[in-house]
Formats: sequence, structure tokens, C-alpha cells
Amino acid sequence: MRGVFITFEGVEGAGKSSLIAGLADLLRADGREVCLTREPGEGVSAAVRDLLLAGEALRPLSWAFYMLLDRHEHVGRVVAPALARGAVVLCDRFTDSTLAYQGGGLGLPIPELARMNALAIGDTRPDLTILLDLDPEVGLARVRARAPQRALDRFEAETLAFHRRVRAAYLELAGAEPGRIRVVDGLAPRGDVLARVRVLVGEVLTAA
Repeated sequence: MRGVFITFEGVEGAGKSSLIAGLADLLRADGREVCLTREPGEGVSAAVRDLLLAGEALRPLSWAFYMLLDRHEHVGRVVAPALARGAVVLCDRFTDSTLAYQGGGLGLPIPELARMNALAIGDTRPDLTILLDLDPEVGLARVRARAPQRALDRFEAETLAFHRRVRAAYLELAGAEPGRIRVVDGLAPRGDVLARVRVLVGEVLTAA
């Protein structure tokens, strides 16, 4: 039986990492195999993460190509095999990040990016996407408060206007695909967010 693919999106500091960890614990307690992954992550992704952390000022299309290369390998090496064995795959960022960051944030044409995404992932599409919505100003303050001495990565260091464009792009994507992308208030208490997401995930698991 094919597994279930759930992705998590949001602006910087939205709280994805803690939410994913909490959800994974709940699913494992229910006896589910859980595959935790992220983009960019490890393997080919490590080179992309190094570029991000180094603050490389690549041109927008170069960033898009790096992300798409990483995504294509990630799907083939991690996501698709986990789904084939029936796991619940929880992925921190996926196709919508490219549309929001390289499209909304950096100004590349979103329809073309969507077609490139489709080539990169083939039939491996999310069953559910959780969009943690948050004012970017709040999110960036969280990022800086968590690690005040850490250098900001390429996108964390962008202007507030950039992050507002990213948020607007995410919300536009959610409006276009309300069945897949479910918007959850990132300002709500962590327990409330986890409870809401558990309900949404339960609906998808029941339907699978």
C-alpha cells in the first residue's frame, strides 16, 4: 500500500520544525512508519545547503535550478522509496517553496516554475500541504531570537519586503489549491497548531 506524502511550508520562523517533530511522535505512537525529510537536506542537498548558509548571491534562476536538481534527486532517493513501502513522509519544504521564494520573492514567473517542478517530481505529489501562516516580521524575530549569534542564511538575510512577497505567494497558492494546501495559523499556541494538524493529517490517512 502506498504511503502518504505530507509537506510543510511557511515563511522563516513559522515553526515547521517543531510541528513536524511533534506530529512524527504522534504518528509513531499510532504504529505508523514515519520518514522525516527536508529540502534541502543531505546528499546532493548538502551542497545546496552549503550555498544557502554561505549566503551565496546567485541569480534567481540559478537558485531555482539548484533547488530543482536537489528536488529531483530527493524524490528519487528518499521520498518515492519511502512511499512505496507505505511510510508517512513528512517533508519540511517542497515544490511550493520554489514557487513562493524563487517566484514570489525573487520574481521568476510562477507558471514556468510550476512546469519545471512537475518535471522534477513526476508523479510524486503531496497528498496534503500544511501552510503555517505567519507575519514575516514575527517569523524573522523568532529566527534571530533562537540563535542571535548565528549568521543568517541567504534567504533569512533578505529584506522584509522580500519575505512579505513570499507570504503573499504562499497564500495565493493556497487559494488556488484549497483541497491540498491547508492554512494553519502560525501564531496559535503550539499545542493548538499540533492538534489542528493532527486532525487534517488524520483525514488524509483515513482517505488513503
